[in-house]
Amino acid sequence: MSVELLTFLFFGSLLVFLFIGTPLVFTLGGISVIFLYFAMGPVGFYIVASKFWDSMTNFTLIAIPMYVYMAMLLEKSGVAQNLYRMMHVWFGAMRGGLAIGTVMICAIFAAMSGISGAAVVTMGAIALPRMLERGYDKRLAIGAINAGGGWGVLVPPSILMVLYAMLTEVSVGRLFASGIGPGILLVVLVTIYIIVRAWLQPSLAPALPPEERGDWRLKLSTLKAVALPILIVLLVLGSIFGGFATPTEAAALGVFGALIASAVHRKLSFAVLSDSAMQTLRLTALIMWILFAAHAFSTAYTTLGANELMNHLVSQVPGGEWGALVFILAVLLLLGMVLDPVGIMLITLPVFMPVVQLYGWDPVWFGVIFIMMMEIGYMTPPFGFNLFYLKAVAPPDVSMGDIYWSVIPYALVTFLGVLIVIMLPQIALFFPNLFFGMPR
Repeated sequence: MSVELLTFLFFGSLLVFLFIGTPLVFTLGGISVIFLYFAMGPVGFYIVASKFWDSMTNFTLIAIPMYVYMAMLLEKSGVAQNLYRMMHVWFGAMRGGLAIGTVMICAIFAAMSGISGAAVVTMGAIALPRMLERGYDKRLAIGAINAGGGWGVLVPPSILMVLYAMLTEVSVGRLFASGIGPGILLVVLVTIYIIVRAWLQPSLAPALPPEERGDWRLKLSTLKAVALPILIVLLVLGSIFGGFATPTEAAALGVFGALIASAVHRKLSFAVLSDSAMQTLRLTALIMWILFAAHAFSTAYTTLGANELMNHLVSQVPGGEWGALVFILAVLLLLGMVLDPVGIMLITLPVFMPVVQLYGWDPVWFGVIFIMMMEIGYMTPPFGFNLFYLKAVAPPDVSMGDIYWSVIPYALVTFLGVLIVIMLPQIALFFPNLFFGMPR
């Protein structure tokens, strides 16, 4: 059977089972094992088992449950309430100030957690009702939380970056550092968008009345709310970039910082620890099973010889390397609307990495672009995870239609950020080169 036909059957089967609702784990693993058996016989099972063993002994994977546990603890620690109070006092006096303060908190949460859902759920429960009570436009407020929550997968530490590093053998530390510049860029772009919208349409995001703004004594007293978040960020990122700890070891420091934050806010209890641990177990088990299935998929894909075929096809896209990059972005955008980002990463990276090597692209730079597109996937309908997180915590008068419409301008702003990083690669590469030196 020709490689072309095998490729068509392989990916065709994958899409068919995904669209009929078969869980991703069974789809990836089942199709891979079946095709490997018919291509190689029983020896294909040994290849899959060998890949599983390689994954199970990978030290980097320990970071995943650590970062998830840290995020679960932070969600329950009370840090977010104090941060929102501070942003309320400092930014409330300006039009759109509450929305700007909310995206700032999302950026801080992103630098502490590593997942998307923590900031979305927390800000959706705390900030959204308060913005709506003060006359903010539903879509402006919802979209700000949706966009800011997605930064958890871009701003270090990021679980998706850990997975990308493991699948592509890129340094986790360099990847983490590469997310700083684009993360700052997106915060600036989203803030500018809110300021411009509030200036052009003041009724969408009114300023707080004078009696709610607070004096300088109150403003200065609320600054203590950032002490614990800064401590956690310094523990995690400072230890990595300072060369004191690996990303995996820094994850343990992050959990320690989250425990301190919970204790300071008097939320540290056996119930909080056990509930966070159970949520971490569920999410980590899901990620691990998908990862194992994706390794089987990658092994089958390579064994069938389709790797070279896809490399050839992408290289024939009009426009050379720019045409190939546009094609990759289009694929990621479309898949982000219907699949979860982890699944997209594990399905597409075996296809795209040979193209990265073909054109000599920096894998760290490509990784940042990839993660930014996954961030857009978190916020775009119909199946973006952040949409459903928001619906679960939003007030009853916020419909799913409101949530869907709210993401459009913010998704466009985020995509503008992707284009800027493509045109100015140093935005992503400056900090990795600063902390770890130029790649050899």
